[in-house]
Amino acid sequence: MLPILDRFAKARVAVIGDLILDCYLHGDVSRISPEAPVPVVRSLSEEVVAGGAANVVANLATLGVVVDVVGLTGLDNARDSLIDRLQTHGEIDISGMIGVADRPTTRKLRVLGAHQQIVRVDHEDTSPCGSQVEDQLLEAALSAVDRADVVILSDYGKGVLSQRVLREVIAKCNAVEKKVLVDPKQLDLSAYSGASILTPNRKELTASTRLPCETDAEALVAAAAAQEMSGANILLTRSEKGMSFFPLSGEPIHLATVAQDVFDVSGAGDTVIAVMAASLATGLSVRDSMKLANHAAGIVVAKVGTACVMPEELAASLAAELASPSVNDGRHISREEAVAQRWAWAREKLTVGVANGCFDLLHPGHVSLIKQAAAACDRLIMALNSDASVRRLKGPSRPIQDEESRAAVMGALKGVSAVVLFDEDTPLELIKALQPDILVKGADYTEDNVVGAEIVKARGGRIVLAQLSPGQSTSKLVATSKLLAKTETTY
Repeated sequence: MLPILDRFAKARVAVIGDLILDCYLHGDVSRISPEAPVPVVRSLSEEVVAGGAANVVANLATLGVVVDVVGLTGLDNARDSLIDRLQTHGEIDISGMIGVADRPTTRKLRVLGAHQQIVRVDHEDTSPCGSQVEDQLLEAALSAVDRADVVILSDYGKGVLSQRVLREVIAKCNAVEKKVLVDPKQLDLSAYSGASILTPNRKELTASTRLPCETDAEALVAAAAAQEMSGANILLTRSEKGMSFFPLSGEPIHLATVAQDVFDVSGAGDTVIAVMAASLATGLSVRDSMKLANHAAGIVVAKVGTACVMPEELAASLAAELASPSVNDGRHISREEAVAQRWAWAREKLTVGVANGCFDLLHPGHVSLIKQAAAACDRLIMALNSDASVRRLKGPSRPIQDEESRAAVMGALKGVSAVVLFDEDTPLELIKALQPDILVKGADYTEDNVVGAEIVKARGGRIVLAQLSPGQSTSKLVATSKLLAKTETTY
């Protein structure tokens, strides 16, 4: 499924719904106010992120999808901040963001101190917009539907998705045979009649149907009630229980969660509907789209606050699922297997190091470098230049040993977890793919001229410069052997 991620750039999704600017004020709390029994927060930093339907847009654009966004904002600084924030994520058409002079941009200010939320202040107007504004909104929405492969209706109950807008947009999607996914907030799910898929969470489904949905059996009954109201397929997000798809006809699909750590579930539903829509837009089946969305949800809940999933994170999570965590025996593996193994180890909280070289005629200097490299990490991947790469670097007479022989000898050394070959002149592309925590090179280098150092350091990794063994080199061994051979011939 990894090649599917490259196809996201060819997909176009329309997001119609309630745009929100999420603001976070981080502070320090050390005393109680003398004016009232409340904490005094000393402001340290502020940040703004896209929220609500805007978070759906941000997730799609981050994955490379072209997005048309339709919604309401005020004509204020919050609108400007929201647009600036969205445009950092990718290719987004903001022409459908209707600015209204007498209506504020919905903004949620969260004040956090001592690692917890102290208060949230909402700036919003949830009253229905006037008929003229609704006409503008509907015109922009129908135009976006024409351009899109898939449509998302992101309902946060802030007034954008009126009955008229819902009815006409869903009707248009059905008329042109385009899937429309809805993140529902209204209790009466009949408002979304005709939608392709509704994506409630457990709390929302229970509130709409007044039925429990903890077990698979309970979820099936509740989903059937929701289907009767809406006529839509139901994708139920179930937190620690993963997600379940209940089709109008056929058997349910249940996927267990892939989340390892859960820090914050806010915005996870936005990520799920975004990845589902993007995947369906590329032609993936519902099951495979769910798989991608499930992995994306597992990534985003490990982040603090409203967040997006990066393509490389999604690829890594998918790759880790394919790997066997038990590999640690120095075996020669392919680049694809190495990437999968790297992220499988990451899920086990193991640090991964990479050292590279030709390693033609192994000598004590090589052994010393490998020993130091293995000591710096939990799992060490040795990257070897292929035979073709060695010939380009060292001439037509090299290598002395072919790549399979070098890989076998290298993999037999203590501390080597796996061996992978690369055919390029440098290991840069392999390092980009592996994203190691530790990069090891000899002390005859400096960090500035170690290939791939900037990639490792950019994600918080470090460079280890191993001490060299004086007088040890393959070139000297080759020269000595040639001299001996010449001497023997003379005599």
